[in-house]
Amino acid sequence: MNDAVPVARSVGALRAAVARWRAGGERVGLVPTMGALHAGHLALVAAAKARCGRAVVSIFVNARQFGPREDFSAYPRPLEDDLAKLADAKADLAFVPSADEMYPPGFATTISLAGPTEGMEGAHRPGHFDGVATVVAKLLVQAAPDAAFFGEKDYQQLMVVRHMAHDLDLPLDIVGVPTVRDADGLALSSRNVYLSSEERAIAPTLHRVMREAAAAIVRGAPPAATLRDAIVALEAAGFGVGYLELRDAATLAPVTDTPSAPTRLLAAVQLGRTRLIDNIPVIQA
Repeated sequence: MNDAVPVARSVGALRAAVARWRAGGERVGLVPTMGALHAGHLALVAAAKARCGRAVVSIFVNARQFGPREDFSAYPRPLEDDLAKLADAKADLAFVPSADEMYPPGFATTISLAGPTEGMEGAHRPGHFDGVATVVAKLLVQAAPDAAFFGEKDYQQLMVVRHMAHDLDLPLDIVGVPTVRDADGLALSSRNVYLSSEERAIAPTLHRVMREAAAAIVRGAPPAATLRDAIVALEAAGFGVGYLELRDAATLAPVTDTPSAPTRLLAAVQLGRTRLIDNIPVIQA
């Protein structure tokens, strides 16, 4: 076990730590999380350490990105376990603010985007990306990192954050890190703990069906018909399909013809009480 990771609970303490590193000429990477850390998050910490030297990991369950029928109150908050994982991963600081620290009385600002928020998660979770963009913008201003690291599993979120940082002229890089998967292909997610043993056995079918659809599209199969067949296969396996869409990898604009530029296949499904999302490249950049 490594020594405990230092914890900052205020913006002032966070900025003081970053200022000390800056005074020594060091670079800083930020990994924004909502906790319940798994190997996917730890891959982000490793990427931040490799690229920047210092890694700050924020842990904040952001109520503003949850809808009224979503799982905010039930969302897992194993803070001590998370801090132990961060110590093992050699994170340099955990930023663990309270809700009042992030949204003090009188807070009245919301960041809202068009473009990459449209459709998919934006359509199924109204207001979700306003909450994401607002909290991430605050974290980027608070920590002032050289780079911030996000998993490609939440690909639409990654594109939203990248677009927001570009539009606001924020002086940092937004770095996407490839999705970490279990051996059977299921993308790691904090919500996977909600799956029953029977559902966990079914869950990898999502990735398999998506890979088969992507391969067919690359071979020249019509995208619309291919996605219809994939939805039928997922429903037959027991999933409720929210969406399965082919999108431009950079702009997230819908792609209806056989693609020649980088594209992603993105999906959201319901399995029991658990909502799973995933995406894979169809044509790589």
